[in-house]
Amino acid sequence: MKAYIVGVGMTKFEKPESRDWQYWDMAKEAGTQALADAGVAYEQVQQLPVGYCFQASTAGQRAAYELGLTGIPVYNVNNNCATGSTALMMARQFVEGGIADCVLALGFEKMQRGALGGGADSGDFKTSPVARHYGIMAAGHGFEMSPPTAQIFGNAAREHMERYGTTAAQLAAVGAKNHRHSADNPRAQFQDVYTVDEILAAKTIHRPLTKLQCSPTSDGSAAAVVVSERFVVEHGLHDKAVEIAGQAMTTDTEESFASGSCIDAVGRPMSREAARQAYERSGLGIDDVDVVELHDCFSVNELLTYEALGMCADGESGKLVESGATTHGGRWVVNPSGGLISKGHPLGATGLAQAAELVWQLRGEAGGRQVSGARVGLAHNIGLGGAAVVTLLRRG
Repeated sequence: MKAYIVGVGMTKFEKPESRDWQYWDMAKEAGTQALADAGVAYEQVQQLPVGYCFQASTAGQRAAYELGLTGIPVYNVNNNCATGSTALMMARQFVEGGIADCVLALGFEKMQRGALGGGADSGDFKTSPVARHYGIMAAGHGFEMSPPTAQIFGNAAREHMERYGTTAAQLAAVGAKNHRHSADNPRAQFQDVYTVDEILAAKTIHRPLTKLQCSPTSDGSAAAVVVSERFVVEHGLHDKAVEIAGQAMTTDTEESFASGSCIDAVGRPMSREAARQAYERSGLGIDDVDVVELHDCFSVNELLTYEALGMCADGESGKLVESGATTHGGRWVVNPSGGLISKGHPLGATGLAQAAELVWQLRGEAGGRQVSGARVGLAHNIGLGGAAVVTLLRRG
């Protein structure tokens, strides 16, 4: 049974503590938008997976109660930065498995200002879910006082530079591209445009990564209504429907740790495998894709993901972004929303915000950031610890 997204919603992503709202307020805003976009009443929703990382248990119910009190099952989902796309995957599985005809996937996060600890500064390091990942980093690079997530990705960048000759300017080009894209996105946390030189001159977070190459902490919510083909037909939703053509989730593999490389520990192997599976299930390949929303938590991860998705060979990603192949007028448009670096990164909402952007793109509703003629979109969402989700969306 096929699954389709027929409605999406997203709040503006905000700097933490800059707006007077609670997580249930943002969830109501995004959820209401998605239902209205689909023309679906909350009473028609049969299952509700809700993603978040920093709120208490059953916060999903507290958020859902703002939409209605219908007694449907609510599933609280936490998969680190891949939480939103995990909720979307659950929604698709409910529909494809015949369990439900109409599912709302919802994600939100209300965060605190400052850098994420990445699970490495929560007290007892030995019991941290990411202790193995940071152990790989410490063995090869030591452990510094910079934020742990920036440190492990920054060290992956250093390895990429040493191994392949990638330059600091190529890493900064990712940030420049995504900040430039966000200027046309009113829902993005930032709409400022920077040159490569300005990005290189920004405050260093962990060499070679500067502040303008790192995703910020953010508040926000996003949602998607996922339905069966039968529901599309019965409710006349063909004009809204975008097919989930293929989707796969993977976790860390032997390769993630055996090499001792931060490039592998932060997820390139599992991203590559998720992409392979998603291509196989959809019958599509990277050459069929027009627009990509990928997990640029740090600029280096965009480069690693180009390689994992098959957009270029290993080590060629710096040259790819530098060539203009991943912006408007190039072979693909990557992160037209501004990506995590400029749009923002409220963990539980991120994967669903990617899906929302792709639905708008494939429907031709993305305004000034519209990718001309886009028919196939790819979303890539990764969580350290680890989970990688690749989703292929297709407009008929």
